[in-house]
Amino acid sequence: MTMEIIREEASFREAVAQEGLSVVVFKTTWCADCHFIDPFMPDVEAKYEGKIKFYQIDRDDLPDLCSELNILGIPSFIAFRNGNEVVRFVSKLRKTRDEIEQFLERALQVAAAL
Repeated sequence: MTMEIIREEASFREAVAQEGLSVVVFKTTWCADCHFIDPFMPDVEAKYEGKIKFYQIDRDDLPDLCSELNILGIPSFIAFRNGNEVVRFVSKLRKTRDEIEQFLERALQVAAAL
């Protein structure tokens, strides 16, 4: 299972406008911490299948969008529902699988409360 890669702003707007929870992962090819999460992300995606739709954006592909969303550190995780940001997980530190799953659980709780 691999997350859908978004290369156009229109595709991003369409993806996050959905009723369900969408999580967009912002990465780049040259970011070591982005590659660190690659081995376990397919398992994480499988665990949340049917609950969360995952997308990936290379920050270098959509610099204007990333600037608009204030994406500074990468990898960054932002959860969206109905076109609105629900919650984000952005830090300068390397993200562990445990931290990512805690973020996803929180995103589901917040989205459910909306």
